[in-house]
This record gives sequence, structure tokens and C-alpha cells, in this order.
Amino acid sequence: MVKLRLKRCGRKQRAVYRIVALDVRSRREGRDLGKVGFYDPNQGQAYLNVPLILYFLEQGAQPTEMVHDISKKGEREGKQGSFFIQKG
Repeated sequence: MVKLRLKRCGRKQRAVYRIVALDVRSRREGRDLGKVGFYDPNQGQAYLNVPLILYFLEQGAQPTEMVHDISKKGEREGKQGSFFIQKG
């Protein structure tokens, strides 16, 4: 089974996350099947590649709770295609 989840990047105390498609059995930092966006909690920014996310969802991927919440923010703003989300 494939999940859309966060993969930690960045440096100490300044975490930045990539949103990736990973096999459930692999580690958080393991090899991903595809990068579908990023999330920066410090700046409150996110980038989502919606067509690629929809492709993985059609193939049976399940988003984690955090990825689901991030995508809902963009949905509320009525964004289509690939887009950025800004805090504030």
C-alpha cells in the first residue's frame, strides 16, 4: 500500500518537509515513489502538485492526516493545478 506522507528535510530546529508517495513498509527517510510537494511550517508555506496527487490517489494511495489537512487548506482557497499556500 502507498501513502502520501511527510519526509523531513532541512537542518536542526528548521524542519522543512517534502510531501512524497512512499510504500507503507519503507522508513520515513526511505526511497520515495514520487515527490508531490513540500511543506514549510516555519514560513507557513506549502506547494502541492495536484495532478500528481490525484494520480496517486486514483492508484489507491492513502494520505496521512497531516497531508490531508494541508491539501484541505488549498481546497478551501479554491486553487486548481499546482499551487502555493501562504500563512496569513
